[in-house]
Amino acid sequence: MVDYLNLARRVARRQEEYKRAVEQVIEQGWFILGRQLLAFEEEYAQYIGTKHCVGVGNGLDALTLIYRACMELGRMEEGDEVIVPANTYIASILAIAENGLVPVLADANPVTMQVDDRQLESLITKRTRSVMIVHLYGRCAYTKHIEDICKKHQLLLVEDNAQAQGCRYGNIRTGALGYAAGHSFYPTKNLGAMGDAGAITTNDDQLADMVRTLRNYGSKKKYVFEHLGRNSRMDEIQAAVLRVGLQHLDEDNRRRQEVAQSYNDGICQRAVQKPAIAPQEENVWHIYPILCDLRDKLRGFLAQQGVEAQVHYPIPPHQQGCCTNWRYESLDVTERIHHTELSLPMGPELTDEDVMRVVEAVNKFPQ
Repeated sequence: MVDYLNLARRVARRQEEYKRAVEQVIEQGWFILGRQLLAFEEEYAQYIGTKHCVGVGNGLDALTLIYRACMELGRMEEGDEVIVPANTYIASILAIAENGLVPVLADANPVTMQVDDRQLESLITKRTRSVMIVHLYGRCAYTKHIEDICKKHQLLLVEDNAQAQGCRYGNIRTGALGYAAGHSFYPTKNLGAMGDAGAITTNDDQLADMVRTLRNYGSKKKYVFEHLGRNSRMDEIQAAVLRVGLQHLDEDNRRRQEVAQSYNDGICQRAVQKPAIAPQEENVWHIYPILCDLRDKLRGFLAQQGVEAQVHYPIPPHQQGCCTNWRYESLDVTERIHHTELSLPMGPELTDEDVMRVVEAVNKFPQ
């Protein structure tokens, strides 16, 4: 069986490095807000290209704390609107709503499957304060047009970089393109921990300082609480594990790109729409998404051929019970994506033989 994802196989490639990193934490005897986290924050900020990285408990907290910090700093208030892609994981929207802000959903571009930047300006109202872009599937969602709109209307550009660690726009990495970015290090990500972990990157000193306070119960000084914060601190073991993974992230992403290129070159199935890639575009392929009107039938056929595929995501956010009260226009493109998307096996642990088996199985699908 070619698994969609085999984490044990992925981690085994560097098992001894991970063991040594964890052993160091145990020997140090300090497990929260210690040397490993400080080192990871410095290394990841340098990698992304920002002044600050603040480690937090998970990717959802990272996005939530960005907006909470904006509110604590007086840059946003309850009822303000945030334009967010409709084609995203629910966490992008939950982070907005948890702060009493209003998500305004924008449809996807049918070619890139990222947010359609042609729609953004029409969604702006007097309450709009921010645009969140989501680098979905490992593909950069940023465009110069989005930047121009944000500058024109003085909107905070926030990146959801949960799926695109290491991706670039020109010479700038995702996570350094806007005002701030939230990162997830859930174990399946391109840079994955061995548990939950997340981070915020930014060049804004005040925002970084406020997030550090909010992640620690709202406290800068022990037993003194100036803000209503939360407990959201990346632990030392996760930081140590991520430091190992960060050393190999670019290498792993290159392997993902090789796998995607083999899929692009080898799949010649008329029932399948492969992801469109511009000549100069960089993509780190957290997910390799194909579209097929016979998605469920194809998924079952692949399983019979020994290939496991997954769906990202079967129900779009605006059709979830928790999202029915928020404003959106026609979201036809997003709905088509969610009804036809199928993710093929992807990861640096895949062998050339694995990839060829996937290609052959897709090409054999009877229409």
